[in-house]
Amino acid sequence: MATKIRLARAGSKKRPYYHIVIADVRAPRDGRFIERVGAYNPMLPKDSEERIKLDVERIQHWLSSGAQPTDRVHRFLDAAGLLKREARNNPDKAKPGKKAQERLDEKRQAEEDAAAAAAEAAAEAAAPAEEAAAE
Repeated sequence: MATKIRLARAGSKKRPYYHIVIADVRAPRDGRFIERVGAYNPMLPKDSEERIKLDVERIQHWLSSGAQPTDRVHRFLDAAGLLKREARNNPDKAKPGKKAQERLDEKRQAEEDAAAAAAEAAAEAAAPAEEAAAE
């Protein structure tokens, strides 16, 4: 049986609280689980001791049995020193989407056209002044 160490949501609307559970991969997020091994309260400050509670012995047992943690739980286990998590890098995430890129290109083109028109107008205004000075 494939097992996961994952979060199961509890708490009321807009007041999240999560149990860290061992569950079959086919079970629903908040549904049936095998064992509760911790808790996570995102409403508490990040430096609070009570924010993340882990039953380290049971988690180590389940990890040795082949349970795979989800990404968020893997972060918690890395912070607790149980697992090593490689840092991820997604440089494309910060780039704007296709439509935003198109809007930026249109805006740049409009600015270039306005700058060219302003330069042309300045050149035309300077030309009659030069002719008058030449006379």
